[in-house]
Amino acid sequence: MTKANIFVQVQGKLGISDLEITTPITVGGLHDALKELGIDVSDDMEIFIDEADEAETKNRMAPIKELKHGARIHVTRCKKIKVTVNYLDQSADHIFAPGKRVRAVKKWAVSHFHINATDAGEHVLRLCNTNTQPPTDTPLAELVSGHECSVCFDLVPEKRVEG
Repeated sequence: MTKANIFVQVQGKLGISDLEITTPITVGGLHDALKELGIDVSDDMEIFIDEADEAETKNRMAPIKELKHGARIHVTRCKKIKVTVNYLDQSADHIFAPGKRVRAVKKWAVSHFHINATDAGEHVLRLCNTNTQPPTDTPLAELVSGHECSVCFDLVPEKRVEG
C-alpha cells in the first residue's frame, strides 16, 4: 500500500481540493475519503478519473485500477457533455467525457472542420458569446453550470499584439 495525492474537482464548486489516499483503493474507500473532505457523492453524481470516457462503477467494493499519484478526480452530475463548436458559418456538436480537456475539443474541431495545421495554430476556443478563453488544460466539467451538461465554443483567430 502506498500513499498518493490526488486532485478533486466538483461540479458547481470553484477550485481544486487536494486529497491523500492509500492505494489500492475501492470505490467505497474513495467515497469515504471524499466524504471526509466534505464532498458527498450523492446517487446522481458520477466520478471520472482524469480523462476517462466512462464513470467509475457505483459498486462500492470494486477496486479502482487507474487511480495514481497526481490524478484528477471529477465529481459531476454529467455522464457526458455535449459540446458545440462554431467555426465561421458552420456549427458542429460532439459528445465528450467530463474529464476531457479543452485541448481535446480543439483537436476534434480542427479535424472536423478540416483546418490545416498552420491555421489551427492561430485559432483558439472561446466560450460562446464571451471573451473568455479557457486554458487548454481545463476539464470540460469545470465549464458546465447548474444541471446543464453542455458547453458552447467559438473557434476564433487568436488576437496577437504585434509591435
